[in-house]
Amino acid sequence: MEILGYFFLFFVGLTLGILGSGGSILAVPILVYLFSMDAVLASAYSLFIVGITSLVGTALNYHEQLVNVKTGSIFGIPSILSIFLMRKWIVPAIPDKILQIETFSLSKNTFILGVFAFLMIVASLKMIYGRTLKKGNEKRTSVFSLVFFGLFSGLITGLVGVGGGFLIIPILGFLTKTPLKTAIGTTLFIVASNSLIGFLGDVLNYSIHWNFLLGITGLAISGIFVGSRIVRGISTMSLQRSFGWFTLVVGTLIVIQEFIMVS
Repeated sequence: MEILGYFFLFFVGLTLGILGSGGSILAVPILVYLFSMDAVLASAYSLFIVGITSLVGTALNYHEQLVNVKTGSIFGIPSILSIFLMRKWIVPAIPDKILQIETFSLSKNTFILGVFAFLMIVASLKMIYGRTLKKGNEKRTSVFSLVFFGLFSGLITGLVGVGGGFLIIPILGFLTKTPLKTAIGTTLFIVASNSLIGFLGDVLNYSIHWNFLLGITGLAISGIFVGSRIVRGISTMSLQRSFGWFTLVVGTLIVIQEFIMVS
């Protein structure tokens, strides 16, 4: 199972390179189900893997002029603050057993993965059935809106331990009508900042196996180089629909694993 896990960790980087998101969507389930990690610790490792890999992806996209640094900064700074708050104080304070009603028990791990899956499914439907984001359709967006949604995505990112790209890309499309490939580059910039700041909160709370973490992060980085080359030949419409279907499938599988098979 671990050998399969290493292969999929390469796929984490590949997915980030192509879609600008999905790294944590894959990394958390891989670490939980294939490496038998606790969901909270897996979310911490995921933040580092996705953060470093997205940083490399940001550099590649910036070279292609596909990163809107101004929008990314206005959105990202409040997001970073709320992520650090969640990872440093709120997540550690959540009890291991949240709810117990007769034979039904809701654990912290199941709650986190459940929130994760629900948001993935909602975001996926927006990408599948929403309009394709095309160049030239950009609109001016208020700073307040960017700050508000930055805070919101940060809270979610901090809770479930994901980079947040699966939320940020639809938000950027909805707010600013950013073309998808530019939204991907900008999202990688935001995700890199969010993830690494969130991980700093985890370093203070958990013991990190650095040799293992750096090794699997290297696999993901090699994947993003491959993905960044592949994405150049993919149409915007195909990219958006692929992102949506990918997110929907993984979210549904988590729901089945955590709620249907367990019950």
